Amino acid sequence: MVYAVTPPRPELVGHFGMAASTHYLATATAMSVLERGGNAFDAAAAGGFVLQVVEPHMNGPAGEVPMLLWDAAAGGAQVLCGQGVAPAAASVAKFRELGLELVPGTGPLAATVPGSFGAWTLLVERWGTWSLADVLDYAIGFCESGFPALPRIVDTIAEVSELFVKHWPTSAAVWLSGGAPPRAGGRLRNPALGRTYRRIVEEATRAGGSREAQLRAARDIWYRGWVAEEIGRFCADTHWLDTSGREHGGLLTADDMAGWEPTVEAPAVFDYAGRYQVLKTGVWGQGPAFGQQLALLDGLDLDAYGTPDYLHAVIESTKLAFADREAWYGDSAHPDTLALLLAPEYTAARRSLIGPEASLELRPGHLGDRAPRLPRFALSPVGEALAGVGALGMAGLGMTLPGAGEPTLASSAGVGEPVTGPDGRVNGDTCHLDVVDSAGNMVSATPSGGWLQSSPVLPELGFPLGTRGQMFAIEDGLPNSLRPGARPRTTLSPSMALRDGEPWMAFGTPGGDQQDQWSLHFFLAMVHGGLGPQAAIEAPAMHSGHFPSSFYPRASNPGQLTVESRFPPSVLTELRRRGHRIVESDPWSLGRLSAVLRESDHLVAAANPRGSQGYAAGR
Repeated sequence: MVYAVTPPRPELVGHFGMAASTHYLATATAMSVLERGGNAFDAAAAGGFVLQVVEPHMNGPAGEVPMLLWDAAAGGAQVLCGQGVAPAAASVAKFRELGLELVPGTGPLAATVPGSFGAWTLLVERWGTWSLADVLDYAIGFCESGFPALPRIVDTIAEVSELFVKHWPTSAAVWLSGGAPPRAGGRLRNPALGRTYRRIVEEATRAGGSREAQLRAARDIWYRGWVAEEIGRFCADTHWLDTSGREHGGLLTADDMAGWEPTVEAPAVFDYAGRYQVLKTGVWGQGPAFGQQLALLDGLDLDAYGTPDYLHAVIESTKLAFADREAWYGDSAHPDTLALLLAPEYTAARRSLIGPEASLELRPGHLGDRAPRLPRFALSPVGEALAGVGALGMAGLGMTLPGAGEPTLASSAGVGEPVTGPDGRVNGDTCHLDVVDSAGNMVSATPSGGWLQSSPVLPELGFPLGTRGQMFAIEDGLPNSLRPGARPRTTLSPSMALRDGEPWMAFGTPGGDQQDQWSLHFFLAMVHGGLGPQAAIEAPAMHSGHFPSSFYPRASNPGQLTVESRFPPSVLTELRRRGHRIVESDPWSLGRLSAVLRESDHLVAAANPRGSQGYAAGR
């Protein structure tokens, strides 16, 4: 069954270069860089810095960015990890001392080292051709001249405006005018952030030396200079209300900043269907869940694309892969974890658990003689208050879980956007950017964190800290346990695929736990459904909420399946009969995918129409 999509966007085809992202201004920026002689790496970095400005509710300068890149000259792929680590003072004991069993979802207590600046500048230094001044010029321009206040930015600011006025005045100073949110379609500016970036450029340029030396000087300013000092001072000297219902300062220090560098790693590679290789991050991220799903599905008949049998198989494989994510993924995972999770015998045993009915259990597997251990919140009933979770954090936990076969309508808040509530509880989301140039260089990047609603603005710098620490488990002995210097198990999951051993596609989406579900459905729609990238993006989307959320307060909804209402009623009826607890969302509401492809004699780009914000460009 191939679903009709109306009205479709055109698929872009060309030979010079292609860019696609979650915001048209970032896409335009990346394409402008290509037109001016920059390569895909220059274009991605310039677009990435612009995303920090024009999607401030989705990412910011103090966030993080993992990326996958294909270096055409070297003929290989690498992961560039811009995920910062927990501060030296952050430990399970410290949070227990504070009376907390979850890291708050907002405020400086949840801050990790901001990795985005380091990753983008290293990308340009090592693989790009442009100067720091040229790469940052677009973002500085939008800070100073302004950018459009799109409706979702306005909605986000409106939801947290009371919090800003009463508790976070430094954020109110940036995002509110006279205590009121901006109007949709108006112009927003962030002159303080513009001054920060302009000062970094000026000081790095004065340092002299080569282009590469100036990019390194900029990183030194950020991680070992006045930016790091201001972050350390803000965390030590101020306290702010967070989702625990109490005020806390931060644990991040200038020394934590100084001790961190972005890393370059080999990607995890997953073979599929004898022809494809999908590249993801390691188990410090969520990405290998994509590979585990592929491994489980590789032994099943998926030719009946879009039918209830097909959808049931994909959904149940997702539950098994993400159960393993909860038990086995994290920066402290055993070195052989991924190999064991992908072993043919293990995969076959897991595949045998896929039955005719929807499972309501969270079922991680045993790795040899190692029994899985789940975090405590993964064992809690839905909506049960955990110790240290205040009323501010527990209010408005979301939809009521429907009974089997009971239809429920969801809002359109799932377009990869933050979910906010009048109580001030917020879940931020993410951006995505893909670029390919005429030489075949390719980038897939998923920036996130440092959302305007995540933490109070540092007034001297013009941006808030990130809250990625909320993804740690406050228990010892787990792969994702909070410990000093560890990376939280992030949901950020850029994707790249080879076909017949050649670089083929860079793709991805925002969406937290949904990233490696929506991206998988897109990939399978192309491989098994015969769809092109634009049609695959526009096909009806779905995702499971069966397993614990990666975000505060870590709730789960066993058996829940959120679907766009464009699915045929007969398909949804059959899925309900099998025990899936269906939540129907608006017809165009799930996912913000984008992709660029390199075919044998041309380039292709596609972007998501949902939300009327993401676009592709190229020639």
